Amino acid sequence: MPDVNITIIDREGVSHEVQAPTDMAMNVMEVVRGYELAPEGTIGICGGMAMCASCQCYVISENVELPEMQDDEEAMLSEAFNVKENSRLGCQINITEDLEGLVVELAPES
Repeated sequence: MPDVNITIIDREGVSHEVQAPTDMAMNVMEVVRGYELAPEGTIGICGGMAMCASCQCYVISENVELPEMQDDEEAMLSEAFNVKENSRLGCQINITEDLEGLVVELAPES
């Protein structure tokens, strides 16, 4: 399966069903940028290094297994604004076949 279907709810509340390639080593933040679902310069400011939280999103789907949160992601979220229990950094969620059906909502800009 080269692509997975994921739903991204942008910062205006609009839902976008997109196909994300599993064979390009992309992450959720890069998919958001690729589909231009956030204004340029407002997401992935640090380039996906888990250092800015501009790609923070809320994981809505409960039936999708995400990779375990690593220490650097947890540390960044502990300093970020608008953090919820289901917050993750989009740059730390790699696109794999396991993400089929994933639904995320972009956190507001801080």
